[in-house]
Amino acid sequence: MSKERARRRAEREAAAAKAAAEQAARNARAAERRRRRARLLALVPKPVRYRRQGGVLARRRRAQNRAVLGVFLAVQVAGWILWPSWTARLALLALSAFLVPVFVTLVFDRRR
Repeated sequence: MSKERARRRAEREAAAAKAAAEQAARNARAAERRRRRARLLALVPKPVRYRRQGGVLARRRRAQNRAVLGVFLAVQVAGWILWPSWTARLALLALSAFLVPVFVTLVFDRRR
């Protein structure tokens, strides 16, 4: 009986040793994969995340920029509808591009 028990114990220990060796091999492969992946990812630049400012002044500035863009687009659409000439349309685009800073300075003057 004890020989049988010893043989079964030896089989269990051999199976456990084999399972442990397989687990160690899996862990080694996973560690190698992680190491290779980390080395590869170190070469790729990390994306820069921009967070926009959330203060009162930043919100007001965004609203002003949206208003300027809305007026600019409205002027462009109106000009493209009213004038069939491509020369007039391009002149309106160029004139608008030069007058936007003037418009911003006059309407949103921050010195007052």
